[in-house]
Amino acid sequence: MTKDFYSTLKERRSYYGINKEVKVPFEKIKEIVEFAVKYTPSAFNSQSARLVVFTGESHDKLWDITTETLRGVVGDGDFSATQQKMDSFKAGYGTVLFFEDEAVVKSLQEQFPLYADNFPIWSNQASGMHQLVVWAALESEGLGASLQHYNPLIDDEVKKEWDIPSNWKLIAQMPFGNPTAQPGEKEFKPLEDRVKFYGKR
Repeated sequence: MTKDFYSTLKERRSYYGINKEVKVPFEKIKEIVEFAVKYTPSAFNSQSARLVVFTGESHDKLWDITTETLRGVVGDGDFSATQQKMDSFKAGYGTVLFFEDEAVVKSLQEQFPLYADNFPIWSNQASGMHQLVVWAALESEGLGASLQHYNPLIDDEVKKEWDIPSNWKLIAQMPFGNPTAQPGEKEFKPLEDRVKFYGKR
């Protein structure tokens, strides 16, 4: 990683201005995603995360599908703002799709019925950690990304188009690329209202 841990997390932001002119080789992006899947923790070491990376025509097709799906939802309404947002995602280099394997979650529920209600929650928490690891790692390489949630609207079409297993549940989409615009200022609520410390100092 080209940045230290604190700097990477501090500078990780939602980039909506991105393009395809990335200088990071695809092999590095592949390394980031595989590293995240291998080393990000999960409850009971379930390893239920499933990630799919789209680049090139597949990336463009994903956002075409999303655009047409949303157009159907909006109907005769004003679609201009949504179209602009879809175009900004499609302008990027690629998209990481985050799935959770529901077959793994169901198996754990059957093995440990005492915790059955918690496994879907823990699954979502693990997915969130995978999202942060990938997002921060992309940031460390100078790439911009954002996190989107057009599921479940696009789930069926995406699974059909790319033959994705039916038991994979889509959680989030992360378009990424070369940053072309800086994100706005971020405001922070007072830490004293959000963190408490007890014990010896």
